[in-house]
Parts: sequence; structure tokens; C-alpha cells
Amino acid sequence: MTNAKAGDERADIDHAVEGKTIASEFATTVGTYGDRVALRWRAGDGTWQQWTWREYGELAARAAAGLRALGVGRGDRVALMMRNIPEFHVVDTAAMLVGATPFSVYNSSSPEQVRYLASHAGAKVAIVEDDAFLERVLAVRSDIPTLGPVVTVSGSASAEGVSAWDDLLGSDPVDLAEASTTASPDDLATLIYTSGTTGPPKGVMISQYNVVWTAESLLRSFGAAREELVGFKVVSYLPMAHIAERMTSHYAGIMSAYEVTTCPETRDLATYLVEVRPNIAFGVPRVWEKVQSGVEAALAGDAEKKQKFDDAVAAAIPLVEKRTLQGDRALTDEERGTLDFLDQVAFAQVRELVGLDQARFAISGAAPISVELVQWYRGIGVPFSEIYGMSEDSGPLTWDPIRVKPGACGRPLPGVEVRLADDGEVLGRGGNIFVGYLNDPEKTAETLDADGWLHTGDIGEIDGEGYLRIVDRKKELIITAGGKNISPANIEAALKGASPLIGQVAVIGDKRPFITALIVLDHEVVTGWATAHGIEFSDVSELADDPRVMAEIERCVGEVNARFNQVEQVKRFKVLAEEWAPDSAELTPTMKLKRRGINAKYAGEIEELYRR
Repeated sequence: MTNAKAGDERADIDHAVEGKTIASEFATTVGTYGDRVALRWRAGDGTWQQWTWREYGELAARAAAGLRALGVGRGDRVALMMRNIPEFHVVDTAAMLVGATPFSVYNSSSPEQVRYLASHAGAKVAIVEDDAFLERVLAVRSDIPTLGPVVTVSGSASAEGVSAWDDLLGSDPVDLAEASTTASPDDLATLIYTSGTTGPPKGVMISQYNVVWTAESLLRSFGAAREELVGFKVVSYLPMAHIAERMTSHYAGIMSAYEVTTCPETRDLATYLVEVRPNIAFGVPRVWEKVQSGVEAALAGDAEKKQKFDDAVAAAIPLVEKRTLQGDRALTDEERGTLDFLDQVAFAQVRELVGLDQARFAISGAAPISVELVQWYRGIGVPFSEIYGMSEDSGPLTWDPIRVKPGACGRPLPGVEVRLADDGEVLGRGGNIFVGYLNDPEKTAETLDADGWLHTGDIGEIDGEGYLRIVDRKKELIITAGGKNISPANIEAALKGASPLIGQVAVIGDKRPFITALIVLDHEVVTGWATAHGIEFSDVSELADDPRVMAEIERCVGEVNARFNQVEQVKRFKVLAEEWAPDSAELTPTMKLKRRGINAKYAGEIEELYRR
């Protein structure tokens, strides 16, 4: 996008959001769509419950009064530690109605991490979901100078200074219209703490202006009028401490009056997708890999049926790409007929099976995804696209859900400028760029330059049409012993795309003579594959050493190696049976690789790969 066009669009968006905050947008949505469903959740007895926007507004107004009674006011910080439950939306919004800044703590955080985050942010009040979270907060409360009252949604309120959810809602509600004007566009809407893979977490300061500007820019990217998005169904399941979930289901949900279903446990997502059938589905790559793995596992028992399905996908992919990039008229009548036939006999059933039959937008972000997986989803008729961004740009920087190029992350959002530095680093500028890091002017100056350009730390390429492709993290590039710069993320994505048996991959090679890889089996797929191939086993760990599984992985590695030059090829690999879980030694809470953690945990296995 040219600077002039981006500048015009930014000015237009600035005009559209002038004076607005999420709190004022909330009041508008409550007033306009009061009778529509805002939040849904499954109760303990298995029944579905819901609040309308009017009920949501009433609860937020009561919670805002309760926060005022606890002494919370403009500029104060409120720590939230909850799963994806409807009460999160209520208290986050209520905090903004009194001009405070709510921020989320990852649910897996230890007491020491809670202490660091709450102290760094200067939290005045903490609101937690249950006793498990309450225990961690109380264990360190005396070490957090600013922290006063603690509220628990469903836990015990017997400890001193701890109050119950009903107590928070016990006051007369604030006047919603009046309270919605408390915050100003320059106030902080939230703090997003980075995962801390390269040091202590940094507090990313995102203003009310950043949030409404970003949401407005995103809405313009949909290619649909805002009224068309009202009531769109969304499942909220990623941690609310992650900007992608907060932007998708909370902020954009408020501005576009989405119907948000909260899913407290990520492991239950597959069930929720089928029951909710969302119109907008966002996921990190591992989520999309698991959905595809479920399809692969269902087909694994019938080799002939699976081959026919794979052939159908392979036939559909080039036709879908041709229609996407050249328009429907570029297809012949025969090609249209082929796509329609394949959809009727195979793809429509699969979309219904996984709950994506009503998806208007299926989006992957937060980490690299393989080209093959993007093509697979688009081939079976899921409107799939990849978005690129980070906490420091309020979530998105580039995205194009309409004219998708697999392997690229779209073009700059409306009003956003993107360019490459001399070393290939991706730079971005727009109303979505954060204010800075809390209490860290030095890091802020390293990331945000005097001209307003965000230095993302990612290496990218931009094609002639403005599409961005991410090559790798600037700090994660492997430099071999021979001095060659290599992108591990590209190789990892290619390996995961080569076989559904492969769940996770970590490429090794920094300061080493050649490239190796740790390859983690996908339990769901490999067990079905083994059964279909007559392999007897009692535990997945046995499959990691099975010569037939090893031969299949080796075949896929060889296939991938053929796409890369000699120095980028994986010379040796180790197959692991233990799956890597979110927020572990191997993965961040949002399932990015923790390379230092992996190198430390598997030091013995890695050394063995280089000793052989």
C-alpha cells in the first residue's frame, strides 16, 4: 500500500473513531442491540445459558459500581485471572466504565509470576475465577504493595480482604451513558504482557484509541458492512491475556455486537465448534492442525476412502486458487462443475463434521502456518486466511480475507503502512501501534522509533502486490557453523504440512555443522494411522520407535528436503512421543516454540543427533 493511500485511510478511520472508547462503544451497542444475545455459556448442568446485551449492560454497570466502592477509579489497574467465562467480559468492561485499566494474567501463571505481573502493573484490585487462582494470588498478596481487595467469582470469600461476586454486583448500577464517558481515547484500555520467551514479560500499553482504531480497521477488512456482522457467532477460547482473543471476541465483539460463546477449556474447542458453528473462527496454527488431524483420523480406517478424499482436495486446490486470484469468470464451466461436485460429495460433509459449515471467516495467526494447511482448508471450501501481527500493533498488521495467497499474510490493514528495513525487518505504522512498554522507556525506544514505526523483529518479504510473507523472527534465525543464515520456522512449517503424523517440530542448527530436527508425533493421527497399517502397540511411545512410523517420517523429511537448498536440509531427526502442551517448557501459552526451553530439555537427544 502506498503511503499516500494509507495516510488517507488513516485520516478517515481517525475521523470515524474520534472521541470514541470501548466503553462508549459498549453503551452504543447496548442501546442499539439490547435484545440480541451477547454472551452464551454452558452451565454446570450442561444447559446453555445466555445474556442479552441489555443484561450484559446491567451487569457491567453494577460491577462498575462495585469497583468504585472498592476504591477503583480512573488510571487504576485491575488484574484479572479467569478462564473464558462470561464474567470476564463483565468485569473487563466494568473496569473501563470507571476509567481503570484491566489486564489479564495467564491462568497457568505461578504465584511468582502473579507477583511479578501484579507488582509491575501496580494492580489495585484483583478479580479471580475460583479457589485455584485465589490461592496463587493470596500466596503473594503481601508482596504486592499496591494490591488491596480481591474478588472471587466462584471461589471462597472467607479470607480477609476477599469478597464474593455477588458483593461486587450488590451496589446500585452506575448510569451507563454517564460512565461510558469516563475514559478518554488516550487512557490505557489494557496491558498485554508478552510471553517472556527472551526475558521477563514486557507490559505492552494499548490505549483506548488503539483498540477502537484497530477494530474499525479490521471491520473494513471484512468486505462487509458493519450491520452484516451483527450477531455473528464467535467462540472465545484462547487466553484473554493474548491480544488476539481479546481483540476478536471482546473488543470487536462489543463494536460489532457479536454473539460470543465462552469456552473455558481449549481442549473442548472441537465440541464447541460443532455446537456453535461460528461465523468467525480464529485459531493459532496448532488449533487448525488439530482440526485437520481429527479429519485425518476419521478417514484413517478406510485407506481407499482416504485416498479418494486426498485426491479430491488435490484437484480442488488449484481451482480454488485460480478463482480466488483471477475471479470466478476465470473458471471454465467444467471446472465450476468439478468444484460443485466435490463439495456435494465430500467437502460439505467435512465442514459440517468439524463445525465450520457456517464459517464466513476462518483465520490463523500468532505463529507460522504451513502453506499446505492453508491450501487444504481452502480446498475443502473453508474461507481460510492468515493474519499477521503482534501485541505491539494491537493484534493485526496485515490481513486479506478475500483475495488470499497461501503462504502470505495478506496486505496492510486499511490505514496501516508496512515496509521493510534494509535488513528485511518488517516495520509498521498506523493507529494500531502501541503506546510503549510500561516502565521501560529503553525497550520502548528500541521497538518504536521517533517516526512512529514499529520494529517487529520479524524478517519478511513483500511482493509486487503488497502481500507480506514472514521469513522468520530476526532473533531466531539460525546461523550454522559454516556461517549460513537459515529460517527454522519455514522448515518447521513445511515439515508439519508434509504429514498429519507430525504434530510439532523444532529445527536445531545454531552454531552447528548441519540442520537437525526434533519431531513430535500427533497422538490422534498416529494411533489411527498405526491401526490402519496393522501395527500393534500399547502406548504411543512405542510408535516413536516403530520402524514403519520412522520410515513414513523419513519419507516426509526427504520430501521436504527436496524443496530446500543443501544447507537448509534436515540431515538427522529424533521422533518424540510426548506431545508439547501450551505453557510448558516447550511452548508458550499461545503455543509458540520456546527454543531455549527445548534446547535445555532435550540437550541429550540433540547432542546424540550430532554425535552419530
